[in-house]
Amino acid sequence: MEVKAKIAPSMLSSDFANLASETQRMLNSGADWLHMDIMVSLFFLCCYLCPESVNPEVVATLAYAELTTGHWVGIRIIVQLWKVMLYLFRHFVPNLTIGAPVIESLRKHTTAYLDCHLMVTNPIDYVEPLGKAGASGFTFHVETSKDNWQELIQRIKSLGMRPGVALKPGTPIGDVYPLVEAEAPVEMVLVMTVEPGFGGQKFMPEMMDKVRILRKKYPSLDIEVDGGLGPSTIEMAASAGANCIVAGSSVFGAPEPAEVISLLRNSVQKAQQKC
Repeated sequence: MEVKAKIAPSMLSSDFANLASETQRMLNSGADWLHMDIMVSLFFLCCYLCPESVNPEVVATLAYAELTTGHWVGIRIIVQLWKVMLYLFRHFVPNLTIGAPVIESLRKHTTAYLDCHLMVTNPIDYVEPLGKAGASGFTFHVETSKDNWQELIQRIKSLGMRPGVALKPGTPIGDVYPLVEAEAPVEMVLVMTVEPGFGGQKFMPEMMDKVRILRKKYPSLDIEVDGGLGPSTIEMAASAGANCIVAGSSVFGAPEPAEVISLLRNSVQKAQQKC
């Protein structure tokens, strides 16, 4: 069975003050799905309180200085800040960039497929809220669900959502095989082509080996790619076998989003015809 091309603009790149109209704009431009990134705000809080803690160049410079002088104050401050933020997240403020209330509000304005990507440490806690809010797909990370993925998939399906599993760049592709081959399997695998949670990163072409392996092993599986996708990188993803394409700034930042969405779709369809 040939899988269909599905283009999913990432709403994280939209104008949040006009989310309903942005949704309609993307659908009018030909979008198949709307990709909703649901992640904890820990990273953004750290950006605000201590920008140095998330700036690789600053951290590298600071580390070099401290290695040569023997003074470790700066690095220790950054590490302690992250520990404090992690403690607050776990015990006090489980905030989200986009959460169930936003999904519920958006659902009142559209019947579109809401492709929710959970970048959280405890995805099972969000199944019921998102199901009731109107989420269509619920994609969780294999890294955070190794002990309870069977129960997680069952709960997702019981609430009428389509289960998917995502993996970070450093995670072996074999980690998702049991979830795809289970009696109650996931129906999509999301291969991250950047590190999750950090914007403005470059597409990682080496991740296409994972896509190629998945496509060969599971011809009818929906394979999604997310991170750095646009006109300059779509050919690599499409030729590797990806059929679900998440694109953020390349779509929302384009003068004519419809043209970019059409280009992405055509690339996937042409690659499929060559197979």
